[in-house]
Amino acid sequence: MSPERSAAEPFDAIEVIRAKRDRQALSGEQIDWVVDAYTRGVVADEQMSALAMAILLNGMSREEIARWTAAMIASGERMDFSALRTPDGGPRPTADKHSTGGVGDKITLPLAPLVAVYGVAVPQLSGRGLGHTGGTLDKLESIPGWQADLSNTAMMSQLDSLGAVICAAGTGLAPADKKLYALRDVTGTVEAIALIASSIMSKKIAEGTGTLVLDVKCGSGAFMKQESEARELARTMVDLGRDAGVNTSALLTEMNTPLGLTAGNAIEVAESVEVLDGGGPADVVHLTVELARTMLAGAGVTGVDPAEALADGRAMDVWRRMISAQGGDPDAPMPTARESHVVTAPNSGVLTRLDAMAVGLAAWRLGAGRTRQGAPVQAGAGVRMHAKPGDTVQAGEPLLTLLTDTPEQFDRALAALDNGVDIAAAGTDEAEAFTARPLIIDRID
Repeated sequence: MSPERSAAEPFDAIEVIRAKRDRQALSGEQIDWVVDAYTRGVVADEQMSALAMAILLNGMSREEIARWTAAMIASGERMDFSALRTPDGGPRPTADKHSTGGVGDKITLPLAPLVAVYGVAVPQLSGRGLGHTGGTLDKLESIPGWQADLSNTAMMSQLDSLGAVICAAGTGLAPADKKLYALRDVTGTVEAIALIASSIMSKKIAEGTGTLVLDVKCGSGAFMKQESEARELARTMVDLGRDAGVNTSALLTEMNTPLGLTAGNAIEVAESVEVLDGGGPADVVHLTVELARTMLAGAGVTGVDPAEALADGRAMDVWRRMISAQGGDPDAPMPTARESHVVTAPNSGVLTRLDAMAVGLAAWRLGAGRTRQGAPVQAGAGVRMHAKPGDTVQAGEPLLTLLTDTPEQFDRALAALDNGVDIAAAGTDEAEAFTARPLIIDRID
C-alpha cells in the first residue's frame, strides 16, 4: 500500500514510480505534477532517483518526453527577444548553438561573433564545465577582466548593440532541470536519453531563441560514445525543439580526436582568436563555418559565405567589442602555465590515432577541468598538440606539450595518455590505408 495521498496533491510519487517501473506511459498530468512537486520538495530525492532509474531502463515516448520538457520549462521563466529589431525596424532573428561537449570544443567563441556579423542576434547562454574539460565560461574567464554574469537588461542591451552575447544562464531558467541534473549525476542516470534531451532542450527552449542548431558529438571524447546513441539523442532533441516551435536542426560530429590543437582554457581562447584572425586549425574553422551556415539558414539569411567574415576581420571586430562590453581586455596577455612537459613521438611514421578522451583526461588532471561544482580551474593548464591524425611525425620530436601550475600532476596526466596514441611506420599497410573520419558525420533536420 502506498501512503495516503495528501489532500492537496493529485498524485503520490509511488504510483508514478510504479507506473514507469511497470513500463506504462505516464499521463501528462502525472508528468506535470511530479516535475512540479519535485521542484517544490514534495517529491523526495530518493523518489525522483527511483523514477529517473525507471526512465533510464524503460524509456519514454516522444509525447512523454515533450510533456516532461514542457513541465521543466514551466518551472521557471522564459526569455523573450521579440523586442530586438533590425535597422529597418523589423523583428531581428535570433539563433543559438548548443554542443553536447567534447575535447578542444571551443567553437562557441568564434561562432557567436561570426553569426552576429550578418544581423542575426546570438544569445549564447553557456555554462561551466564539470569533468574532463572546462566549459565555455571557464575559457572566457581566463581573459583578464571578463565577466560572465549579466542582468537580463544588460544582456538585451548588448544583443541590441553588438548582436552577440556569451554569458551565464540565469537561475530562473528551468530550475527543475538544475535540481534534477544534480541528482542524475550521483545516481547513475545521466545516460538516460529522454532525460538528457529534456534537460538540454528545456533550457534552450526557455531561452527563447528562434533558431537552434545542435552539435551532437560522438566518439571516445564525447558523452555519447556510439553513433547510434548520438543519432537517437539528436533526433529526439530536434523533434522536441520543432514541437515547441523552435526551428531546430542538428549536426552529428566526430569526437574520437580532439578539436583543434589545444585542450584547456586560455590556450583554447588563443586558438579561437587565431580563427577569428583568419587562421587557426582547419577542423575548427570548418566546423565553425558549417555551424554558422546552418544557423544563418535557419534564421532566414541566405546567399552569404561566413568564411569571408573570418578572412576579412568583421567577425574579429564583433569579438573585440563583445569581450570589451563584458569588462574584458581583448589585448591583454593570456594567462600561461608555470610549468610544461613535452611528450615526444616514440617512433617515426604516420599518426593514426590521438584519442580524445586520453587528451581530455590529461588536461583535466593538469587542472583544466574540475571534479565538483564550484571548484576552481587553472586558466593556463591543458594540452597543446603538435600533430593531428594523418600527419607524419619523427621519433623524438614534440607530439604534445602538457601545461600546468601543479607539476606534481604530470605523472597522472602522462598515465592518462598511455595507449592514447598510435603511430604507424611509414610504408606499412596501416599507414597507407589511414584516412581521417569526416568531421561532420550527418545532418538531422
